[in-house]
This record gives sequence, structure tokens and C-alpha cells, in this order.
Amino acid sequence: MSITAASAPPPRRWPQPAAVLRLLKPWTWFPPMWAYLCGAISVAGLTDWSLIALGILLAGPITCGMSQAANDWCDRHVDAINEPGRPIPSGRIPGRWGLWIAQGMTLLSLAVGWHLGPFVFGATILACVAAWAYSAEPIRAKRSGLWGPLLCGLAYETLPWVTGAAVLASGTPSLSVLCVATLYGLGAFGIMTLNDFKAVEGDRRMGLRSLPVTLGPVRAARVACWTMVLPQTLVIALLTLWDKPLHATAIAVLLAIQIAAMRPLLRDPEGRAQWYQGMGILFYISGMMVAAFALRNIGA
Repeated sequence: MSITAASAPPPRRWPQPAAVLRLLKPWTWFPPMWAYLCGAISVAGLTDWSLIALGILLAGPITCGMSQAANDWCDRHVDAINEPGRPIPSGRIPGRWGLWIAQGMTLLSLAVGWHLGPFVFGATILACVAAWAYSAEPIRAKRSGLWGPLLCGLAYETLPWVTGAAVLASGTPSLSVLCVATLYGLGAFGIMTLNDFKAVEGDRRMGLRSLPVTLGPVRAARVACWTMVLPQTLVIALLTLWDKPLHATAIAVLLAIQIAAMRPLLRDPEGRAQWYQGMGILFYISGMMVAAFALRNIGA
């Protein structure tokens, strides 16, 4: 027996707690939590903190965390090549624990959704189906530069927004809320496309057809920018039509800042994609909250 083999630590039987937290990726929880809060405000404001808190917990740590665990389990073979330090390929989450964590959190998501009522339960079923369809075979929507970002955008923004609105309204949200929530979900397609820039080489090697791979960085960045700008422009037009000129103006200002930031992005998409995600998207989500406050008295 070699010295290296003799001194190697035995394989783990239980997951490392810090690795489980990393598996759930807390930094990804914010978008659906924010969208849920926007949904709650768009119909009622902060009137029932228990429902708001439980819904935010469902949207972020539970359901979004579940989706991250499912994605890492389904990507474990790819990550073993590209990112061997991740919790599953590194062995810090051994055996099939990654799968069991994802499955257990799926059941937890459904249980909390059931507790919040039939509408939320139905939305939670959709969220769980979307999470597994994005990552798992045979669908594995993440292989597509079209369906992957679209599914993520609607699941991260539209679905939690509508869910938060339904919980606080105790029923189906108004058409105006559904329209704005859908538009911001469609706009998130661009955000998800920019997120793909960080893994262009790995996606190309593994056959994942993200837009930066299939269109090239410059064209993919243009598509991302247009898909963020157009839905927000429609939101501005709708709020103007619904006699909310101040809110429409505020979103227009936020959009103008985003467009200004898109210019350096388009000059260097690969170098500036993460920069834009850290700066430009802040103004996108700020516009979501402005729209939520505008919607409170529309269609009531």
C-alpha cells in the first residue's frame, strides 16, 4: 500500500454541513424572494407578515434551494470535470445524499405550499416541475439557449410574484398584476442569458447550447439587452395607460440607467457580463418594486 493511499482520509458517510449550505446556494434565493414580496405589495401591501414571511421562506430557501440541489445533482458528472471543488464531486456531500436532499426539499416545498392554500400549492407544483425539468433528463431544458433561460425567468420572477399576489389577495390576482408579473419574468430571460457567459467554454465542451455558445458573445449580449429592455418598455406603457404616470416615469429613469450600462457591456460582453449583473440588474429589480406599488390600486 502506498503512503498516499494509507494516509488518505476515509470517504465521508454524512454530508458536511457547510457543503450542504453551499449546495443550496443562498446567493440565488434573492430573486424569487424579491418577486414574492413584489407580488404581495402589488395587491395588499405589508398587511400580514406571517403569510409574507412563510411565502418568502417557500420561494427562497426551500424551493429555490431545492432547485439548486437538483441542478448540482444532475450536473455532478459535468462538475467533476469543470468544477471538481463543488460539494458533490468533491465528496463533501457523499454518495446519493445530493439526490436525497433535493428530493426531501421537493417534498418540503409541496408541504409548505399546501399549508398556504390551493393556489399556492398549484404554483409550488409548477415550481418543482420546472426545477427538475430544467436540470434532469430527459427534458434538461438547460441544454437549450431558448427554453432554459425562459423557464428560469418565469420560475424566478413571474411565478413567485403571482404566488405572493394570490396569497395576499386570497384568490386569483387581477389581469394587470398577471401582465406585469409576466413581463418581468420574460425580461429575466436576458438576465439568465448573461449568467451563461461565465460558463461559455464549459458549455461548449459539454454540448450545452446556451446563446453565448450558439450565437457568439456579441449577438447573445444584444439578445439579452433587447429582452430586458422591451418588457420594461411595455410596463411603462401599461402604467401610463393605467394612469400611473409618476411610477411609469420612475421606471423609465431606471431603464435609461440600464441602457447606459448596456453600452460598455455590448463593447465587451465576455468581460462585462458579470459587471452588468452586479450593477445593471439592481435597477431592473428596483423597477419591479416601483411597478408593484403602482399596481396596488389598479383593478382592485
